[in-house]
Amino acid sequence: MKGYIQIYTGNGKGKTTAALGLTLRAVGAGKKVFFAQFVKGRIYSEVKAIQDHLPSVEIKQYGLDCFIKKAPVQADIDAARNGFREVTEIILSGNYDLVVLDEANIAIYYKLFSTDELINLLKQKPEKTEIVITGRYAMPDLLEIADLVTEMKEIKHYYNKGIEARIGIEC
Repeated sequence: MKGYIQIYTGNGKGKTTAALGLTLRAVGAGKKVFFAQFVKGRIYSEVKAIQDHLPSVEIKQYGLDCFIKKAPVQADIDAARNGFREVTEIILSGNYDLVVLDEANIAIYYKLFSTDELINLLKQKPEKTEIVITGRYAMPDLLEIADLVTEMKEIKHYYNKGIEARIGIEC
Protein backbone atom coordinates (compact mmCIF):
# COMPACT_ATOMS: atom_id res chain seq x y z
CA MET A 1 0.00 0.00 0.00
CA LYS A 2 1.35 3.41 -0.99
CA GLY A 3 1.94 5.91 1.79
CA TYR A 4 1.00 9.56 1.34
CA ILE A 5 1.84 12.88 2.98
CA GLN A 6 -0.90 14.51 5.07
CA ILE A 7 -0.86 17.95 6.70
CA TYR A 8 -3.28 19.06 9.42
CA THR A 9 -2.93 22.82 9.89
CA GLY A 10 -4.88 25.95 10.74
CA ASN A 11 -5.82 27.86 13.83
CA GLY A 12 -8.66 25.53 14.80
CA LYS A 13 -8.51 22.85 17.48
CA GLY A 14 -7.99 19.24 16.57
CA LYS A 15 -4.79 18.80 14.58
CA THR A 16 -3.02 16.54 17.07
CA THR A 17 -6.34 14.85 17.88
CA ALA A 18 -6.84 13.99 14.21
CA ALA A 19 -3.34 12.53 14.05
CA LEU A 20 -4.04 10.50 17.19
CA GLY A 21 -7.27 9.21 15.65
CA LEU A 22 -5.36 8.11 12.57
CA THR A 23 -2.77 6.48 14.85
CA LEU A 24 -5.51 4.49 16.58
CA ARG A 25 -6.95 3.41 13.24
CA ALA A 26 -3.52 2.32 11.99
CA VAL A 27 -2.85 0.32 15.18
CA GLY A 28 -6.23 -1.40 14.78
CA ALA A 29 -5.11 -2.50 11.31
CA GLY A 30 -1.86 -3.95 12.68
CA LYS A 31 0.36 -1.10 11.49
CA LYS A 32 3.50 0.12 13.26
CA VAL A 33 3.45 3.82 14.27
CA PHE A 34 6.05 6.35 15.39
CA PHE A 35 4.59 9.54 16.90
CA ALA A 36 7.13 12.38 17.17
CA GLN A 37 6.11 15.48 19.09
CA PHE A 38 8.16 18.59 18.35
CA VAL A 39 8.05 21.60 20.67
CA LYS A 40 6.10 19.60 23.26
CA GLY A 41 7.89 18.37 26.36
CA ARG A 42 5.09 17.88 28.86
CA ILE A 43 3.51 14.51 29.50
CA TYR A 44 0.12 15.10 27.91
CA SER A 45 -2.74 12.61 28.26
CA GLU A 46 -2.12 11.19 24.81
CA VAL A 47 1.46 10.37 25.78
CA LYS A 48 0.28 8.51 28.88
CA ALA A 49 -2.48 6.73 26.96
CA ILE A 50 -0.07 5.58 24.26
CA GLN A 51 2.55 4.47 26.77
CA ASP A 52 -0.01 2.64 28.95
CA HIS A 53 -2.30 1.14 26.33
CA LEU A 54 -0.71 1.11 22.88
CA PRO A 55 2.61 -0.72 23.07
CA SER A 56 2.78 -0.91 19.25
CA VAL A 57 3.06 2.90 19.08
CA GLU A 58 6.37 4.53 19.89
CA ILE A 59 5.99 8.15 21.02
CA LYS A 60 8.85 10.52 21.66
CA GLN A 61 8.94 14.22 22.47
CA TYR A 62 11.53 16.61 21.08
CA GLY A 63 10.78 19.67 23.15
CA LEU A 64 11.58 20.93 26.60
CA ASP A 65 8.28 22.65 27.20
CA CYS A 66 5.58 24.36 25.19
CA PHE A 67 6.93 27.75 24.11
CA ILE A 68 4.20 28.66 21.64
CA LYS A 69 3.77 32.09 23.26
CA LYS A 70 7.46 32.95 23.64
CA ALA A 71 10.62 32.77 21.57
CA PRO A 72 12.65 29.54 21.65
CA VAL A 73 15.94 29.43 23.52
CA GLN A 74 19.01 27.51 22.36
CA ALA A 75 17.98 24.43 24.36
CA ASP A 76 14.64 24.36 22.47
CA ILE A 77 16.48 24.62 19.16
CA ASP A 78 18.92 21.86 20.14
CA ALA A 79 16.09 19.53 21.23
CA ALA A 80 14.25 20.01 17.93
CA ARG A 81 17.43 19.63 15.82
CA ASN A 82 18.36 16.41 17.64
CA GLY A 83 14.79 15.20 17.20
CA PHE A 84 14.81 15.98 13.50
CA ARG A 85 18.01 13.95 13.08
CA GLU A 86 16.47 11.02 14.94
CA VAL A 87 13.18 11.22 13.03
CA THR A 88 15.14 11.31 9.75
CA GLU A 89 16.75 7.98 10.64
CA ILE A 90 13.40 6.55 11.73
CA ILE A 91 11.63 7.52 8.50
CA LEU A 92 14.45 6.36 6.24
CA SER A 93 14.62 3.01 8.06
CA GLY A 94 11.24 2.03 6.61
CA ASN A 95 10.38 0.28 9.89
CA TYR A 96 7.16 2.25 10.42
CA ASP A 97 3.96 2.35 8.38
CA LEU A 98 2.86 5.70 9.82
CA VAL A 99 5.08 8.48 11.15
CA VAL A 100 3.43 11.49 12.76
CA LEU A 101 5.45 14.71 12.98
CA ASP A 102 3.28 16.51 15.51
CA GLU A 103 3.85 20.29 15.62
CA ALA A 104 6.53 20.12 12.91
CA ASN A 105 4.88 23.14 11.27
CA ILE A 106 5.38 25.13 14.48
CA ALA A 107 9.00 23.95 14.69
CA ILE A 108 9.56 25.31 11.18
CA TYR A 109 7.73 28.54 12.01
CA TYR A 110 10.13 29.08 14.93
CA LYS A 111 13.09 28.16 12.68
CA LEU A 112 14.06 25.11 14.72
CA PHE A 113 14.62 23.36 11.40
CA SER A 114 13.79 24.42 7.86
CA THR A 115 11.04 23.70 5.39
CA ASP A 116 13.72 22.64 2.89
CA GLU A 117 15.12 20.08 5.34
CA LEU A 118 11.69 18.57 5.89
CA ILE A 119 10.86 18.54 2.18
CA ASN A 120 14.16 16.83 1.41
CA LEU A 121 13.33 14.15 3.97
CA LEU A 122 9.82 13.69 2.60
CA LYS A 123 11.20 13.17 -0.92
CA GLN A 124 13.31 10.30 0.44
CA LYS A 125 10.63 8.56 2.47
CA PRO A 126 9.96 4.89 1.74
CA GLU A 127 7.03 4.39 -0.67
CA LYS A 128 4.89 2.59 1.93
CA THR A 129 5.36 5.10 4.74
CA GLU A 130 2.47 7.44 5.51
CA ILE A 131 3.59 10.79 6.99
CA VAL A 132 1.34 13.16 8.98
CA ILE A 133 2.57 16.67 9.74
CA THR A 134 0.61 18.81 12.18
CA GLY A 135 0.72 22.34 13.50
CA ARG A 136 -0.31 25.87 12.66
CA TYR A 137 1.38 27.91 9.97
CA ALA A 138 2.14 25.18 7.41
CA MET A 139 4.45 26.68 4.83
CA PRO A 140 3.25 26.96 1.20
CA ASP A 141 6.05 24.69 -0.09
CA LEU A 142 4.91 21.93 2.28
CA LEU A 143 1.27 22.42 1.31
CA GLU A 144 2.25 22.02 -2.32
CA ILE A 145 3.98 18.64 -1.97
CA ALA A 146 1.35 17.19 0.38
CA ASP A 147 -1.25 14.74 -0.88
CA LEU A 148 -3.86 15.78 1.71
CA VAL A 149 -4.12 19.16 3.46
CA THR A 150 -6.75 19.94 6.09
CA GLU A 151 -7.10 23.32 7.74
CA MET A 152 -9.78 21.89 9.94
CA LYS A 153 -11.73 22.22 6.78
CA GLU A 154 -10.79 20.26 3.73
CA ILE A 155 -8.33 22.03 1.44
CA LYS A 156 -6.96 19.14 -0.60
CA HIS A 157 -7.60 15.37 -0.58
CA TYR A 158 -6.13 12.58 -2.69
CA TYR A 159 -9.59 10.95 -2.88
CA ASN A 160 -10.31 13.49 -5.60
CA LYS A 161 -7.48 11.91 -7.61
CA GLY A 162 -9.17 8.50 -7.49
CA ILE A 163 -7.32 7.06 -4.49
CA GLU A 164 -9.78 4.87 -2.61
CA ALA A 165 -9.95 4.63 1.19
CA ARG A 166 -7.11 2.50 2.52
CA ILE A 167 -7.45 0.15 5.48
CA GLY A 168 -5.68 1.57 8.52
CA ILE A 169 -5.51 5.11 7.19
CA GLU A 170 -9.01 6.21 6.15
CA CYS A 171 -11.07 3.24 7.30
